[in-house]
Amino acid sequence: MNDIVPKLMSGRFRGFLPVVVDLETGGFNARTDALLEIAAVTLTMDEQGQLLPDETFSFHIEPFEGANVEQSALDFTGIRLDSPLRQNAALKEKEALEEIFRPIRKAIKSHQCNRAILVGHNAAFDHGFLNAGIERAGIKRNPFHPFSSFDTATLSGLVYGQTVLARACRAAGIPFDSQEAHSARYDTERTAELFCAIVNRFKDLGGWDLALREQSMDGD
Repeated sequence: MNDIVPKLMSGRFRGFLPVVVDLETGGFNARTDALLEIAAVTLTMDEQGQLLPDETFSFHIEPFEGANVEQSALDFTGIRLDSPLRQNAALKEKEALEEIFRPIRKAIKSHQCNRAILVGHNAAFDHGFLNAGIERAGIKRNPFHPFSSFDTATLSGLVYGQTVLARACRAAGIPFDSQEAHSARYDTERTAELFCAIVNRFKDLGGWDLALREQSMDGD
């Protein structure tokens, strides 16, 4: 990684590294309903200050003991809890969270950031379930800011006039396959592309002056 990239990234979001997250769940109640899938995409930046998706990490998750799973949620996501592929791959909730946090912490360090900030489509939903899972697992080193996030539903409503992920992606010129939607990995990767498109469009319109950023870094 070029030496300028970490400085640009840490300067762009006030020391936060945006990490795109999507969760598939067994319902809408973060306290009682199961986490079923988690995916995260770390982001990076080129020397021109263009934001880019970097690496994707995803895991199937075993419902925690006593978790509620609504059939309507399974029908919506298409998740089959009895699928042999899923049963062989699924991790316990704590293990899945620890596994996905490990590369996120590495990305935070490599980009000289202080903490990750969650990016999500309707981010409050994913953030609430993530925090509930962290609390259940007793994880002390949460790499994410505990309550701040970037919501691509809001941002794409502003930029493209669309709030549904599929429609916002298409408005941004990002291909979206509705047959693949509602898997955490697919939705996270499309959300990452959408967030990058929004941030880069704002920069290209003059909303983030790279030259001024470089001047301020030289003066640090």
